[in-house]
Amino acid sequence: MLELDLSSEIAAVRSTFSDILAVVDVDALQAEIARLSEAAGAPDLWDNPEEAQKVTSALSHRQSEIARLSEAAGAPDLWDNPEEAQKVTSALSHRQSEFARVNGVQKRLDDLDVLIELANEMEDEESAEEARKELADLTQVVNQLEVQTLMDGEYDDRGAVVTIRSGAGGDDATDFAEMLLRMYLRWAERHGYSTKIMDMSYAEGAGIKSATFEVTAPYAYGTLSVEAGTHRLARISPFGSADKRQTSFAAVEVIPVMEEAVEVDIPENDIRVDVFRSSGPGGQSVNTTDSAVRITHIPTGIVVSMQNEKSQIQNRAAAMRVLQTRLLLLQKEAEAAKKKELAGTITASWGDQMRSYFLYGQQLVKDLRTGFEHGNPAVVFDGDIDGLISAGIRWRKRKDDDD
Repeated sequence: MLELDLSSEIAAVRSTFSDILAVVDVDALQAEIARLSEAAGAPDLWDNPEEAQKVTSALSHRQSEIARLSEAAGAPDLWDNPEEAQKVTSALSHRQSEFARVNGVQKRLDDLDVLIELANEMEDEESAEEARKELADLTQVVNQLEVQTLMDGEYDDRGAVVTIRSGAGGDDATDFAEMLLRMYLRWAERHGYSTKIMDMSYAEGAGIKSATFEVTAPYAYGTLSVEAGTHRLARISPFGSADKRQTSFAAVEVIPVMEEAVEVDIPENDIRVDVFRSSGPGGQSVNTTDSAVRITHIPTGIVVSMQNEKSQIQNRAAAMRVLQTRLLLLQKEAEAAKKKELAGTITASWGDQMRSYFLYGQQLVKDLRTGFEHGNPAVVFDGDIDGLISAGIRWRKRKDDDD
């Protein structure tokens, strides 16, 4: 006799979902926006200018991001700027999808109860299997929503600019850097996120010396920022003849996209601007003009290169935005370090190496901060890194709470 009992598992999902709703408060936000919209449309609103100002100001403040993006997406001149139009429509689609997921979880949970009851009454193993699969899917959706509620940093909701640089290890390191680049691009592709290569420096042998790319998606920075740090690869080198184990390193840097100019003053005397031709593997020229730009910030030694845009002016503007962002984050890190120093609470960080990839003997990817492990490096390098990222976001939240 079939007796399907998933009550404890469903209760756990419902509990997590209740915590999410307490943070997101979707119903309250919708009700407030509707109330303010109705008040703002009242014919006698401006009979009391002071009250009218309060209502319209509150409505502007509490307007949901979906409503704002919907309005922007409906602008008649939106596609006069195709790049901006793509950002708006992509962000709107993503937000609507996220919103629909939140609103749909409760209905799916209720439907799951009915499906389990039907499976038990009819002793139908097929319905029971369907219920188990639906519970697994719901658990995954709720876990993803829960992780998003943990991203409450100042820039977490922005897009991300990711830079990968090869480290020690010769050809293995440059090859590893290219493997990481593909891993992140495949991850973005899996989620339907838009990416754009901003700069690429190819190695003389295998792989790349460095690469910079942008991920356009809500919360891309909050999500990918936990990937920042030093990554280590251990494998039997394909570039040597002695079949010896080779260890190589690559660094990943993640900064938020600043859509507007940030308040960082950069005197012209503090930067050196070099122009050069964009190049591909082997130094092959892909541009007939010297449009690529490299900006060096002399006081800090920060170097930013851009070659994706067609004109030197566009590349310089893009490079300056990234430089301003890096200097702003550097400034904030210095301020935070100073506060810790004054409070006497400086502690050692988790160190340079944050994750190891083992491609010999026991196949394993292990995050050294969270302890999360994945036993199939091949699928990780193919973009299946959500588990590693979620564990990193939870680890960061606990660390911030402890601090």
